Amino acid sequence: MIELKTPAEIDKMRVTGAFVAEVLAEVGDMAKVGVNLMDLEHHARRRVEERGAQSCYWDYSPSFGEGPFRNVICLSVNDAVLHGLPHDYVLRDGDVLTADFAVSIDGWVADAARTVIVGAEEEEDRRLVRSTEEALRAAIDVAEPGNRLGDISAAIEAVATDYGYPVNTEFGGHGLGRTMHEGPHVSNRGKPGRGMKLQPGLTIAIEPWFARTTARIVTDPDGWTLRSADGSNTAHSEHTVAITSSGPRILTLP
Repeated sequence: MIELKTPAEIDKMRVTGAFVAEVLAEVGDMAKVGVNLMDLEHHARRRVEERGAQSCYWDYSPSFGEGPFRNVICLSVNDAVLHGLPHDYVLRDGDVLTADFAVSIDGWVADAARTVIVGAEEEEDRRLVRSTEEALRAAIDVAEPGNRLGDISAAIEAVATDYGYPVNTEFGGHGLGRTMHEGPHVSNRGKPGRGMKLQPGLTIAIEPWFARTTARIVTDPDGWTLRSADGSNTAHSEHTVAITSSGPRILTLP
């Protein structure tokens, strides 16, 4: 079901979004060579508890996961891109780390993700991260009332095509509000002018993610972590965005 939010409700989601952005920035700053993924998980747990927020991931049990998920942040390294299960892993020079974080505060959800490179950066990894950031900006630019959902999807696909990256359509963005996953599904591939019309009050998570050389993904033995099928590195950028009468409003900025 798609629920349009009032301006006051969007303001409440913005409060949550600011907190999500703060924690993601902190995790990105902490992601240094020699840091254990569980240190990042425990930091996020402390911040959630201190803020009085509720994790959208803890006890999450969707059909595609080996539930319940017992962590508050997804941490995916190198060829892992989505639903990365935090575990005992020490970050190394050149690792590509994606952190994906979603919480609810006072009943309103926000969701965002960012990818950082730990230590020395390879040009191809910088290019990959940059492509997802550019795709996210391009998608947000067309998230205007009267446009179509396909315009967002097509904007993401166009950037991926320019960079030469294949696009997976199994997992993409989604609506959100009172819960983490609501309608509509926001594919990372589509045709402009197609799909539902964007209306003020629609709130969606837009999340382009690409692997260098494949659109296929495989699931780790942990039952959660999704990896590129050929082992190539991945990147992921995500914001929660509200469609308003004056244009797109990014709710997960600092």
